[in-house]
Amino acid sequence: MLISGKPHKSCVRAGTPQQERELLRDLARKAEQELIGVQMASMDELTLLPNRHGFLALAQLGLDACQQLDRPATLLFFNLDEFKRINYLFGRTEGDKALKTFADVLRIGFRENDVVGRLEGATFVALLTGSGSVDIEAIKARLEEMLDERMATAHSGYEIRFSIGQIEHDPVVHGSVEEMLVEAEKALGR
Repeated sequence: MLISGKPHKSCVRAGTPQQERELLRDLARKAEQELIGVQMASMDELTLLPNRHGFLALAQLGLDACQQLDRPATLLFFNLDEFKRINYLFGRTEGDKALKTFADVLRIGFRENDVVGRLEGATFVALLTGSGSVDIEAIKARLEEMLDERMATAHSGYEIRFSIGQIEHDPVVHGSVEEMLVEAEKALGR
């Protein structure tokens, strides 16, 4: 490879085994930094869940796998109720804690093969792979129980409550996860 008429540093053959190892280490460090950059661009800093971009990429892979295996998939979407009130009455720091707590509950409340993410603000999603229509009341009760346990030990002075909805994947209607999200956002009134 030529850059400015000169061979690029990575294309120059190192003379000794030591120089070759050093060059390979340098390339590995650069590759690792690139991967970290890509991962950070796909992750929500506050909750450490995939952000909208990361969720779409991961969930599409999950949805593609479900379609190849002829398995169902269901998108759950969550919105924290009265989140603005928590921010207003208790401050942004407490609002951030509420978001982190909810994210943690979602992370442990779903299976490893499900994809959970934070879209924006107080809106979260989960793609349940291999699951058709689910009992959202049972899911809500289980998640609320987990939240109540966490909030009892935090002594924060407020409860975290949420709304939940679901959209079952229909290959005729939803060609992608993005199309499922559009339907979910309409259901949320956005």
